[in-house]
Amino acid sequence: MSELTNLIIGIVVLILGIPIGSFLAKMTKDEQKLGQKWFKLIIIIAVLGAIINLIAGNDVLLFGFLFITVVTGMNLRKK
Repeated sequence: MSELTNLIIGIVVLILGIPIGSFLAKMTKDEQKLGQKWFKLIIIIAVLGAIINLIAGNDVLLFGFLFITVVTGMNLRKK
């Protein structure tokens, strides 16, 4: 039961990353152009971290890295 609860909380937090990323994209339009290469690097590092923690079985870090990926990806999407 605890495993299922952790999974549901993680999914809810990931879904919350979409409006948070959209909000940040609207608030930081000037940084988006200058930091696109850094946003892409952050996404690559976060995806690698998520894969490593998926293999290691560390759910907290897995969802943390996925949250970073979602928020940063929303920032790149809102050019």
